Amino acid sequence: MLIAGFPAGAWGTNCYLVAPAAGEECVIIDPGHQAAAGVEEALGKHRLKPVAVVLTHGHIDHVASVVPVCGAHDVPAWIHPEDRYMMSDPERALGRAIGMPLMGELTVGEPGDVRELTDGARLELAGLELTVTHAPGHTKGSVTFGLPESAEIPPVLFSGDLLFAGSIGRTDMPGGSMADMLESLARVVLPLDDSTVVLPGHQEHTTIGRERATNPYLRQVAAGLGADEGAPRRGL
Repeated sequence: MLIAGFPAGAWGTNCYLVAPAAGEECVIIDPGHQAAAGVEEALGKHRLKPVAVVLTHGHIDHVASVVPVCGAHDVPAWIHPEDRYMMSDPERALGRAIGMPLMGELTVGEPGDVRELTDGARLELAGLELTVTHAPGHTKGSVTFGLPESAEIPPVLFSGDLLFAGSIGRTDMPGGSMADMLESLARVVLPLDDSTVVLPGHQEHTTIGRERATNPYLRQVAAGLGADEGAPRRGL
């Protein structure tokens, strides 16, 4: 198994390329702001051929390079229908008026082939099986992608902006909901095995075991309590 990741752009959004091995087909997860050059570098370094882009949610810091990446390789983009509008209208997703400056000139819009994700779907792409789980809270259409445990790796969760090391995604933008976030943490995250590696949308990787023991939000959810509004939150 090959997972190559790098932080891209002004928001430091993690973009991941996932393949069975070097020299094979791959899936690209969340090519965000200024990610296209990093994607091409990783493709060349590991001799990979992309077959799809999959998106954890629709915020511009996660989708800004979808059009050039999909266009360069003639591949589809997968996104949950609740967040699809964000690709063409990122200002509305961030609570900005259309026309306000947004990090200079960004390529917005949909690629030629957009496919919609559904909860519980199993995407068989590039020799991989990615399990899609709808996890609203950060946005209405947020999802996670899971890879099962194998002889080579423990289970992996691409958590987007649902769960970070020591924190969770913010819920104060259009479509965000703390109630939905807490429900998603309880339903999606808590049942996972402690060995599950969490590859989040921002900052460093972690494990479910570490977050179960130290993450203030996850501990409160596990205890059946509400969120501490003073605890740190991350994401765009």
